[in-house]
Amino acid sequence: MNENYITLIAAEIKTAPQQVAATARLLGEGATVPFIARYRKEATGSLDEVAITQIRDRLIGLAELDERRASILKSLQERSLLTPELQAAIAQASTLSALEDLYLPYRPKRRTRAMIAREQGLEPLADLIQNQQSTVDPLAAARDFVSAERGVDSAEKALAGARDIIAERVNDDARARARLRELFWTQGVVRSKVVSGKEESGAKYKDYFDWTEPLAKIPSHRMLAIRRGEAEEVLMLRITPPEEEALSLLENMFVTGQGAGAEQVRLAAHDGYKRLLGFALEGEIRLESKKRADAEAIRVFSENLRELLLAPPLGQKNVLAMDPGFRTGCKVVCLDRQGKLLHHDVVYLAGSAGEMREAIETITSLVKQYRIEAVAIGNGTASRETEAFVRKLGLGPGIPIVMVNESGASIYSASAVAREEFPDHDVTVRGAVSIGRRLMDPLAELVKLDPKSIGVGQYQHDVDPSALKNSLDDVVMSCVNRVGVELNTASKQLLSYVSGLGPALAANIVAYRNEHGPFGSRKDLLNVSRLGPKAFEQAAGFLRIRNGRHPLDGSAVHPESYGVVDAMAHDQQCSVKDLLSNAQLRQRIDLKRYATETIGLPTLNDILAELAKPGRDPRQQFEVFAFQEGVEKIEDLKPGMKLPGIVTNVAAFGAFVDIGVHQDGLIHISQLADRFVKDPAEVVKVHQKVLVTVVDVDRPRNRIALSLKSNPELGPAQNSRSSPAPPKASGPKPGRSGSAPAVDWFTEAMNRAKERR
Repeated sequence: MNENYITLIAAEIKTAPQQVAATARLLGEGATVPFIARYRKEATGSLDEVAITQIRDRLIGLAELDERRASILKSLQERSLLTPELQAAIAQASTLSALEDLYLPYRPKRRTRAMIAREQGLEPLADLIQNQQSTVDPLAAARDFVSAERGVDSAEKALAGARDIIAERVNDDARARARLRELFWTQGVVRSKVVSGKEESGAKYKDYFDWTEPLAKIPSHRMLAIRRGEAEEVLMLRITPPEEEALSLLENMFVTGQGAGAEQVRLAAHDGYKRLLGFALEGEIRLESKKRADAEAIRVFSENLRELLLAPPLGQKNVLAMDPGFRTGCKVVCLDRQGKLLHHDVVYLAGSAGEMREAIETITSLVKQYRIEAVAIGNGTASRETEAFVRKLGLGPGIPIVMVNESGASIYSASAVAREEFPDHDVTVRGAVSIGRRLMDPLAELVKLDPKSIGVGQYQHDVDPSALKNSLDDVVMSCVNRVGVELNTASKQLLSYVSGLGPALAANIVAYRNEHGPFGSRKDLLNVSRLGPKAFEQAAGFLRIRNGRHPLDGSAVHPESYGVVDAMAHDQQCSVKDLLSNAQLRQRIDLKRYATETIGLPTLNDILAELAKPGRDPRQQFEVFAFQEGVEKIEDLKPGMKLPGIVTNVAAFGAFVDIGVHQDGLIHISQLADRFVKDPAEVVKVHQKVLVTVVDVDRPRNRIALSLKSNPELGPAQNSRSSPAPPKASGPKPGRSGSAPAVDWFTEAMNRAKERR
């Protein structure tokens, strides 16, 4: 292990070198981030997952740097270009940019103007000019290098060739590149312009048709938007510093004398920047700025995903789930408390009076037959109409009716995972099942989806897919292991995110469970094919077995610590079960008596907390949420309305909120609070319930502006007398016979259903 790297990382994340060294050792032994953070606190000094992940990623980056360093040294050595001074400089390079700058003069190049000049024997002239002696006349000296045989037919051409050599030296100079790179970052400007003729087809990028912004200040989402416009050949993008500053910097570095020689060096330096160095660094800065924009977008996506995965679960309830629809009907499924599909049907809520009456009878019958304890309704098309319909059924105060975000449900329903789970049912049934299960346990259901399809990201299709996948996988693994997984009911997809398992072992666990029945003890995991002691060590603490053979199998206490708890129970002259149920017994425990070199107070405190609430779910308590009645479409909105909503996405520029009108509204970052807000995540999180004020409604563009400010300034519609009042919600369509409105049929059917109940 490179001690210099340990010291470097410790300084970067502001922690002790021994903590970094211990973490690096555990990672090298194959331990996962959740395992290290939860069960190796003594070794790491209680570093959290964030710090451990930073150490892991930095170690990977430094390993890649070393790999490149070795490749460069090998290349230089094979070509007999490696000097002791160069080797020392390469060994000390701490960044990839610094390493590549050192290697640049020796990198094999395609044929350049400077190469041709050297072949023409002009390098001595370049050396002479670069010395910048006032007594030397460059033009006179150049005459000595005129040679028809070498293709130099005049002194002016000889001077031009010498300047080409000096320009390449300027381009290859590591110090010059480093200082200009800094100039790009501090004073660089992002400029975008529309490609001629693309004004109409690229109208969605209109804001960037003539845009200028400092590179140091441009936000991630704007950089990615401009780059997308460039990729679609609508925009042209340049990133450059002030040219005068760049040329002045190079003059100060390379023009050291007076006279004609210094003037030739100045011309060469200018040429080196305009023809070589400027474009090279711009390309580098474009790539690096893209990486930084990607990193910020990925950070936002990861935080949103974490909040969504850790959304409060309803828990194990019998659920009736509905996937709303007008023309094709509303898909209805009944699930038991483990999420097993018991029944499915289709009802029509917007058809004839007879169809509506049949829908009422079907739903009320299913609620009674399957002892339904909650109703989940997908928030897609016809969701508010479906919600209003079900609420009128009067199913009882003990049966909550909950709108569920169905983003990604259609992707799941058509996936291989869904086909494997429900081979005999079509996509409509699978989608409705997913909606119901999301209400019961969002985490367990959402892990079946590719996180990118969940819809809580920002320009996720524009960022580096590998970096995005790695980050999102980290988030999912973190959430799954933080909550814990019920070993006997978890899906293969959920198990695959448990520390130390993965898809193959998860599949083996499910196969073993199907063949041998439920696991009775965590130790039974060792009977699973290819699940050895190392995987058991990493996974066991995060797996739960309700009513297992050992009382602690349902807790987060790791099996390696069972002996400590047994000792605690023995000293209190009671059983482990007694410790779990009796707070007075736990209060008498002196943790210091059980501390050893491997199990210290941090772990012992965790154990005591688990004994108090074994297997506790860290997610918040579920609370029923309902949208404002009577506000079901964008036409119902008026500026000044205060409405309940749920945050569906948080971006760098604000937050999107579902207020129940089939179109999310935007709270711009300037409207998030009465104070200045730099990051929207400071104020709101995904799935947070908020009370917003409607600021403005742009119906033609289907845009809704919202605010969380105490006294927001409202849009023009607030005081505009000419603004038409929103149309009243139209009632159900008359029955096909035309003899009576459908609402009468609804009332009649309700009465009949009540009589049968």
